[in-house]
Amino acid sequence: MRKTTKFGLTTAIALIMGSTAAFAETVKIAFIDPLSGPFAATGTNGLHQYEFAVEKLVNEQGGVLGGTKFEILPYDNKTSPQESLVQLQVAIDQGAKYIVQGNSSGVAHALTDAINKHNRRNPDRRVLFLNYSAVDPALTNDACNFWHFRFDANADMKMDALTDVIAQDPSIEKVYIIGQDYSFGQAVSAAANAMLAEKRDDIEVVGDELHPIGKIQDFTPYARKIVASGADAVITGNWGSDMLGLGRAVLENGFTGPIYTYYAAADGITAAFGETGKGSLRLVAEGQINPPASERAVAYYEAFLAKYPDGNISQPRITNVIEMLAKAIEEAGTADDVVAVAKALEGMEHDGLWGGSMMMRPEDHQLIQDVHIHAHTDENITFDYDNSGYGLVSESNIVMAGLDSPTTCKMDRP
Repeated sequence: MRKTTKFGLTTAIALIMGSTAAFAETVKIAFIDPLSGPFAATGTNGLHQYEFAVEKLVNEQGGVLGGTKFEILPYDNKTSPQESLVQLQVAIDQGAKYIVQGNSSGVAHALTDAINKHNRRNPDRRVLFLNYSAVDPALTNDACNFWHFRFDANADMKMDALTDVIAQDPSIEKVYIIGQDYSFGQAVSAAANAMLAEKRDDIEVVGDELHPIGKIQDFTPYARKIVASGADAVITGNWGSDMLGLGRAVLENGFTGPIYTYYAAADGITAAFGETGKGSLRLVAEGQINPPASERAVAYYEAFLAKYPDGNISQPRITNVIEMLAKAIEEAGTADDVVAVAKALEGMEHDGLWGGSMMMRPEDHQLIQDVHIHAHTDENITFDYDNSGYGLVSESNIVMAGLDSPTTCKMDRP
């Protein structure tokens, strides 16, 4: 005889309600970035920072909307725009309402275009793109759309800060510009040339070249050209393994001037440079790690290291993404209606965990925030990178960088 189990009405209702809750118990955030290949270290560390931020800043605080938790769903895009589009569709099919990505502006362009089209065709399944690190200025200018928000200062804003520092150094008369050959590298080159000419027209650009992204095994030929050019300083937007390879080759070939960068820190880069980078490497970024901005920041970083002893908080803007998203959901009163959440994000003001106030500019969805120039050093370090004893110390701070910067964004709103 087949054994059967009978449920009373109350039990049945409870089971049904529990099943429904299981589908709606989390706000799903899809992380689409490299978890394999040459940039895996950057993507994996970013994933850990997202998972920790969600746990500490949202879930342990009781979640949003009376108890709904955040959940990070990781997807490996192998730094490929095509693979990113595949993973985007998988994420949407699995219930993700929010997409986070940052490594490669080429990927960001593919995602923002696809999300814009998807949302027009599927008004009942709309998603938001929270861009935390892809800084091609076009993304909040001609390629802007309502569904895209950028939480990092764009390449032009960062170059404005870097060239201010360069312009004030009379010892710099010749500059070499080098970067990866895609939209971001091209944007860095264009901004460097334009801003140097505007601020110091006596500075000579003695080199300006782009190289294939993620494919150069030996940067020695590039380094030798830089040294032979007589450059007093180098500007590069390289990141990941390309930053490490270029920087090491330049220093090993005898270059002694400043190397102004966007991403020369953490994920093995700081440890690899060590003493050789001291006095040379400069980095422009948001967030102040050394000295720490507050006791809250110290406690957060210490808790992160307790969970990830070999990790680094190399992208402090990730905490801004999570905190601001949580605030927007609370203000909107919903996590499902992404239009309401987007409208809550527009114009939002926020005091960041890593110091400084910020504001999401409504007209182009570009976050306006403080930008720092950091130096690679082993002095006055509270938190190092890569367990190396070396880290970044803030040398100067531009308050609300880019607040009055122009935008060509013409946004269609739902």
